[in-house]
Order: sequence, then C-alpha cells, then structure tokens
Amino acid sequence: MGLSAELFASGLATGAIYALVALALALIFRATGHINFAQGEMATASTFAGWWMMQHGAPYWLAFGATLIASCAAGAAIGRLVAQPLAQASPLAHIATFVGLYAVINGLDGFLFGYEPRAFASPFGAGPFAGTALSRHQLGMIGAAAALMVGLQLFFRFTRAGLLLRASAMEPQAARLSGVRVARVQALGWGLAAAIGAGAGMLIAPATLLDPNMMLAPLLYGFAGAALGGLAQPFGAAFGGFAVGLLDALAQGLLPDGGALKAPLALAFILAALFFRPAGLFGRPDAARA
Repeated sequence: MGLSAELFASGLATGAIYALVALALALIFRATGHINFAQGEMATASTFAGWWMMQHGAPYWLAFGATLIASCAAGAAIGRLVAQPLAQASPLAHIATFVGLYAVINGLDGFLFGYEPRAFASPFGAGPFAGTALSRHQLGMIGAAAALMVGLQLFFRFTRAGLLLRASAMEPQAARLSGVRVARVQALGWGLAAAIGAGAGMLIAPATLLDPNMMLAPLLYGFAGAALGGLAQPFGAAFGGFAVGLLDALAQGLLPDGGALKAPLALAFILAALFFRPAGLFGRPDAARA
C-alpha cells in the first residue's frame, strides 16, 4: 500500500505526541540521570483533571491551561518530595520508586474515574482540514505540540530560570558552588516535564478515548524516541519521537498486517540506529579512561 498521505499525516500527528513524551522524559533524565517510569500515569491523571473541569463547564482551552499549571505544581512537588530524597540512592531504588508511583497513580485514576473509556471532546473540530490528508484534530495536535516545544525552547534560551535549569543539568556541582539552589531548579524541571506530559495527554485523549491506561503506548513509544534521539538531549529526544511516529506509519503502510507488526518494525529500526549510535542520534558518547 505504501506510505499514503493519510498514513504520513497520522504518523506526523502521533509523532508529535511521542515527541512531547520523549521531551518530558529527557528533561528529567538530564536533570537527575534517571527515567521517570510514572511519566505517562502523571499525564493521564492530569488529563482526567482537565476532563473533570470540562465536565463542570470549563472551556477546553481554559481547562488545558489550568491543567498545565496544576501539573507543573504537582510535578515540582513530586520532584522535591519523592525524587530528591533518592538523590544518593541506587538505580534500582529509583526504578522501584517510580514503578511504584506508576502503580499508585494508575490505581487512583481507576478508583476515582473507573476504567471505562470516556469520550474527550476535540477543540479543533472533526473532519479533514481544507481537503488535505490531515484531520482538523491531527493538525491541531501538531500545531499545539509545536507551540509547546517552541515555548520551552524560548524559556531555556531567554529566561533566567531556563538558564539556571540548563546550568544545573549540565554541571550541578559547579552550579551549587556558584550559589544556585540546584534542588529548587531540579524541582522546576520536574514541573516542566509534568506540564509537557499533561499537554500530550490533553491532545491525544480525543483520538484515543480517556481511560487510566491511555498513556501506556505513548510512554513506550516516547521512551523509544528519546533513546533514538538521545536521552541527554531534550530536543534530540523530541526529534526521535517524531521519527518513531513516522516509522510507525511506514510500518503500517508497508506490511500486510501493519497493525500487528508495526511496533516491532519501528523498534527494529531504533535498535539498528542505537547499535551504531548508543548515545542516540544527537547524544554525545561519554568519555571513559581506560
């Protein structure tokens, strides 16, 4: 069947969501050196909060903005109360903690809202956009995701908080010696990652329906995209997320039963890339003394 315009558009739209998830994962990894396995569940909980506000009369974009702000505050609190006490713990302790956090949040979502999939209204409307292969919601997903990424890039380049966050991530010890409160800055990084994940959840929910396990697949693909682009390079990770979305569409177009084998094919491409570039396409290999 080949990669039709419809499949390409679908891959680009889902790739935008994977890019946001990969970006959130990379932000936390760069700040702490660890993976937040609960990133998808945090995004799902935020999406439920946005849905609850919309059910009580809030317009979509008001709920969207309020969800991002609340998610940023909640993510910063998790960073201070959960992640920072584990700063000197073993990697296994980090994994166990965030897998446990994943289970806790998933269970709370199911307890509070149930496991039945719920419809989630799209703010962009239905149907194709101006006769193109993109639907209105797909185009809106791409545009909103791009706006979040551009906003984050501007934050990093032109604000004092963004510069402190970059400095603390690159050289935390030097930042401490310079008087930077690294713990607070890292909490801000957690907050930004949570807000980005919330944005991804709010954007993908109209396409997938809302339920407590909604973000499982985007988290897996986002992690694959982050590994492909480079976990230590946030915007390289975002590029990897777009690439995974397009590889997903390519597999669906080329294979007779693309729905069953598209994930293995996409991941095979990623494994091949990481074989030659273990640090990711945009990552820098760590120097080691022999």
